[in-house]
Amino acid sequence: MSGVNKVILVGHLGKDPEVRHLEGGISVASFSLATTERITNKNGERQDLTEWHNIVVWRGLADVAEKYLKKGSQIYLEGKIRRLS
Repeated sequence: MSGVNKVILVGHLGKDPEVRHLEGGISVASFSLATTERITNKNGERQDLTEWHNIVVWRGLADVAEKYLKKGSQIYLEGKIRRLS
């Protein structure tokens, strides 16, 4: 049986995308994305739990990120998890 590797994140950018242009005209953009979950603790107080994700997008998506995304932008992101080596 094969597995499923799919992730959906909705959050805010922690900084402007850093874009590099590689040989052959390939663009790579990287940025941090914060996702926040609001929970109620045992004492009935509301708490925000924030997780930071390091995102890398390639080619056309990197060009879109460079053009439209800015620090604080809220985005919907769908993709798969890959280990950077």
